[in-house]
Amino acid sequence: MKTLSGLSHLFITIFLHNFSAVMVIPAITDVTMSALCPGRDECSLAIYLTGFQQAIIGLGTLVMMPLIGNMSDKYGRKALLTVPLSLVIVPSAILAYSRTRNFFYAYYVVKTLIAMVCEGSVPCLALAYVADNVPEGRRASAFGILSGIASSAFVCGNLSTRFLSTASTFQVSASVAIASLVYMRFFLQDSIIDEQLTAPILTSKGKPKGKGKGKDYATNEIPSKNVQIFKSAPSLEDMLCLLKSSVTLSQAAVVAFFYSLAEVGLHASLLYYLKARFHFNKDQFADLMVITGIAGTLSQLVLMPILAPALGEARLLAVGLFFTCVHVFLYSIAWTFWVPYVAAMFSVLIVFSQPCMRSIVSKQVGSCEQGKAQGCISGISSFANVISPLLFSPLTALFLSERAPFHFPGFSIMCVGFASMIAFIQSLMIRIAPPIANEKVCNSNYVDA
Repeated sequence: MKTLSGLSHLFITIFLHNFSAVMVIPAITDVTMSALCPGRDECSLAIYLTGFQQAIIGLGTLVMMPLIGNMSDKYGRKALLTVPLSLVIVPSAILAYSRTRNFFYAYYVVKTLIAMVCEGSVPCLALAYVADNVPEGRRASAFGILSGIASSAFVCGNLSTRFLSTASTFQVSASVAIASLVYMRFFLQDSIIDEQLTAPILTSKGKPKGKGKGKDYATNEIPSKNVQIFKSAPSLEDMLCLLKSSVTLSQAAVVAFFYSLAEVGLHASLLYYLKARFHFNKDQFADLMVITGIAGTLSQLVLMPILAPALGEARLLAVGLFFTCVHVFLYSIAWTFWVPYVAAMFSVLIVFSQPCMRSIVSKQVGSCEQGKAQGCISGISSFANVISPLLFSPLTALFLSERAPFHFPGFSIMCVGFASMIAFIQSLMIRIAPPIANEKVCNSNYVDA
């Protein structure tokens, strides 16, 4: 499967998954405020709980992302995709049933636990799947198209939320999540399965489709050797070996850290900031996100396939990060309600950052280590996800309250902008090394199953 048309089933799966995930985002702020601080536009408890949740989720994904990426190199992308696509159905189903305080707390706990395992795993596995099946010269465009599919789902999901009631939003989200899981299990072909395994994670009749040419898994015999899944987890030494194998990879890891620090900080603060500053609600949040999504979709599906070959991933990454800085700083000094809408339009340029960074990473390792490399970068991003809410949520709560040392409601968002500026400066130093062919970058000490 060497052409983009061969990725159509993955694209549909990602579209459905992202549609389900993003359509609850505009509604969850109002649900949280109604459950915790009814009738108010500012609620420090809601900000602290959201920040705490994101920090705990980041801690979980810090451990799980490298594990999931490396396990997918062994057991196949499809088997690992099944886990998050199954679990993410539960939180939406809870709020689809009721949004009272008790059900909100149940959602909060379940969402936190599931996201510790699943957050970021679907895009990580999707990127590895694309890298398996697309030649190196076309990966930047393929990653851009994948991000464009995600952005189009972002638009459609938020547009749907704009015209649905809060109850219907969560009901539709749960239904689409189920459709995503069913579609993936029926239609997506696997791309990698380690031939040395004694048994896969998910058995099926006959041999798996795709590149895997392993043993016949349709057997009732119990393997003589137990598969110890968590031995697939890369150690800190393995991750450091991977990063040290390439200066470019190390630089990309630094960019990923500060980019994620800024991105999570913005997402943790922005909606509460806009609600307190301009009294935005679900509908205004959805409008804002639709603008962001449309700009990002057009850019990734139209501009990026043209600009990536012409400018190269490193230059396009720097362009995206520069406009990320401008975008965040504009939010922080918003003086009237229409300024956030103008800031959202910068998404036409800022969306270059993530696919370019992932493409750079994919070219620094061989085909047998795509999952490990993408999982390593996702793990570093997850570490930033732990730190970011701990830094920016208290700042947001303080400067939106009456206890602020000076009047600057967007101060925490301006601090987010400084983090994105560090990522931009580091991106200017990246020099692309020649791509790795198919050999491993360093010897692995993993224990074979």
